Amino acid sequence: MNAFRPSRHGSRRPRVSFEFFPPKTAEMEVALWESVRRLEPLGPSFVSVTYGAGGSTRERTHATVKRMVEETALKPAAHLTCVSASKGEVDEVIRSYWEAGVRHVVALRGDPAGGLGTAYEPHPEGYHQTSDLVAGLKRIGDFEVTVSAYPEKHPEAASLDADIDALKKKVDAGATRAITQFFFDNDVYFRYLDKVRARGIEIPILPGIVPVQNFKQTAGFARKTGASVPQWLADRFEGLEDDVATRRLVAAAVCAEQVLDLIDRGATDLHFYTMNKADLVYAICHLVGLKPEKPAAQAVAAE
Repeated sequence: MNAFRPSRHGSRRPRVSFEFFPPKTAEMEVALWESVRRLEPLGPSFVSVTYGAGGSTRERTHATVKRMVEETALKPAAHLTCVSASKGEVDEVIRSYWEAGVRHVVALRGDPAGGLGTAYEPHPEGYHQTSDLVAGLKRIGDFEVTVSAYPEKHPEAASLDADIDALKKKVDAGATRAITQFFFDNDVYFRYLDKVRARGIEIPILPGIVPVQNFKQTAGFARKTGASVPQWLADRFEGLEDDVATRRLVAAAVCAEQVLDLIDRGATDLHFYTMNKADLVYAICHLVGLKPEKPAAQAVAAE
């Protein structure tokens, strides 16, 4: 892959979407909204807001999404899980989103209440799996529903084929889009896409992109989620543990390389896991031709 060549697709720019997480502190609140305002002018298809295990961030997620609806031109999608909650409790959250003007939900089973690596136990009176949650959403309102997909299979799945069976159930229940777990080898994504299409699944499968802000942290999370970390990627960040400035430059180059290759190979939609940090994501979007529309006053002055 050649990181800095222009896309062969010329003016055909990709559509993008961004993921944020609800802030825990006042300082994080400021950082979140600075990132939102920075990325909003790029006109994303939608932005999503995550939801903690067991609904631990339910109120913060709801407040963040509600503010996005009220104060921005963005189309927010609220994450929703079925961990540690009854159907009645989840349905209450669904109705509150609808009342707040939210029409797009990212439906997830959610991580086990004990954390990644522990056994998942569905609530005895709850939605047992994502396909059940999708059906519940569609029963309550005409939501657009996005679900997750795993190019290297979900860590708990018996096989990749079994995991694709689970995706098919989610689609049959009403899911209209899927976003993948992050990956670093684009061949992994395209092989997965071939398998999914061969199973008759035709919904958009958006590649999930994570700009590597901290390699050690990202590699640790990848191990827990079943995403592979190629040796060439580790080599690029080797020796930069205490060199933040160089690490950021390398991160930009690596992410640009991946994104440009995805576009050259036909990807039309990209989903960025922003980690509530806008600068690197904004730079990557600029490289692929996504720029804010020039304000009318500036356009007149330039003529």
